[in-house]
Amino acid sequence: MNSDGTEQEKVNRAAGTVGLYTFLSRILGLVRDIVLAYFFGSKMAADAFFVAFRIPNLLRRFFAEGSLTIAFIPVFTEFLTRKSKEDAFELARAVLTLLSLMLVAVTMLGILLSPWIVRIQAYGFGASGAKYELTVLLTRITFPYIFLVSLVAFFMGVLNSLRHFAAPAAAPILLNVGIIAGALWISPWFSEPVVGVAVGVLVGGILQVLLQIPWVLKKGFSLRPLWRPQHPAVKRIGLLMVPAVFGSAVYQMNQFVGTLLASFLPQGSISWLYYADRIVEFPLGVFAIAVSTAALPSLSSQVAGKDLSDFRETLGHALRLVFFITTPATVGMILLRVPILEVFFQRGAFDRMTTLMTAEALLCYSLGLWAFSGSRVMLSAFYAFQDTKTPVKVATITMIANILLSLLLMGPLRHGGLALALSLSSTLQLLLLIFILRRRDRLLDLAPIVSSALKSLAASAVMGLVLYELHRRWLGPGEPALLWSRALTLAGVIAAGAAVYFLTARIFRCPEISSVLDMFKPLVKARRVS
Repeated sequence: MNSDGTEQEKVNRAAGTVGLYTFLSRILGLVRDIVLAYFFGSKMAADAFFVAFRIPNLLRRFFAEGSLTIAFIPVFTEFLTRKSKEDAFELARAVLTLLSLMLVAVTMLGILLSPWIVRIQAYGFGASGAKYELTVLLTRITFPYIFLVSLVAFFMGVLNSLRHFAAPAAAPILLNVGIIAGALWISPWFSEPVVGVAVGVLVGGILQVLLQIPWVLKKGFSLRPLWRPQHPAVKRIGLLMVPAVFGSAVYQMNQFVGTLLASFLPQGSISWLYYADRIVEFPLGVFAIAVSTAALPSLSSQVAGKDLSDFRETLGHALRLVFFITTPATVGMILLRVPILEVFFQRGAFDRMTTLMTAEALLCYSLGLWAFSGSRVMLSAFYAFQDTKTPVKVATITMIANILLSLLLMGPLRHGGLALALSLSSTLQLLLLIFILRRRDRLLDLAPIVSSALKSLAASAVMGLVLYELHRRWLGPGEPALLWSRALTLAGVIAAGAAVYFLTARIFRCPEISSVLDMFKPLVKARRVS
């Protein structure tokens, strides 16, 4: 072992850094959603904003981390490994120049075509009326965010390849700051207050870009434009991006289908799905996406260096780690879904009925958390090989399954059926990705992964019994009545559940405990610096 530690330890520490900033971002994101829930609840303005903001979020998957990052990092890492840093930076400048021009064109088209885009995304809103007109206005305001967040994704690709993860991971914090500022201080300036929230999205996007620039300059990267569209690697990245657009964006595109179908359900359905998704995104972002983000540069470097044995170890380690974390998170969210929503959202316009409706969606989303997480890691494995075609084929099957399941389940289960359809189709996606990779030179060793997952499941079952009893005694309806008292009780119950899980996992000798401790090292280091 070298002084920098093994590749798995590097992944652990990098995941810890990403997870730390993502945790802070998610906390602020919950504050953001609490603010939005207080002012707008699940009324017309909330539905309009969530549809409008989901549109650039969908395109973010097309032009940002969903395609650009996963196509750029493996090729950029290959240049760093096999050529030189100067050659890699030349490639990056050429990509940035071409990307910027493309994004300007896409942004202008999006603003012009907003009425038709909204008509497709939320067909149930109709082609006229106050709700439709407001959604079109909000879409036009938020659409330039795709330009800003794509620049952030590009800088993230450069910095992550150079093993700097902090600044890109901290960027979403500033988006939440912008939205909160928009809701609290910009909204009063408009006759329709939700317009101020849309303006806050742009403010947050600008702050995100400004955070990245000093760090890429510090690494020696130049922002001077370089017009080299004929660069062979630029063309290769472009070819990788085309299928990656669909393959990596499957989760967001499934959400798009869910939003479209939810627009035909009773008013509030879109908002119930949104708030439930925000809760699920918390463990997904803090741990699963953090691990996959940290693993991609390592996997890409190992593929470039033809270290397939190390690749197999790194991939297996990443999957074991995300399953070790998301399994108890799933059990916890299922059992504590109502008190979680009560503490975070139930106030102002977010009433008891909204809590119960959102809890239905949260239950169904939680069932797919392990699949959402595992798929993110598995996709990174394919992208490390610069294979974006296989995820496209899998995504196509997954999309069809999601649509069919949504149509089948939305009748009896309403909005809960849409959430359950997404969980089931994502499970299918993960199983297909595992099956395909297993057939390729046995690039995935399932035995230790299954063994670890079973231990995690057993430990989670023990934790679940404890949580059920604590929930019954301390978190029944109206007990305790005061918000802060209820919040502290919920935090205590969650802490007790986590302690039981880790103690049980230790009894079962789960090796992932040491990896989780490695992930917390960046937090300890940050506290020492402070």
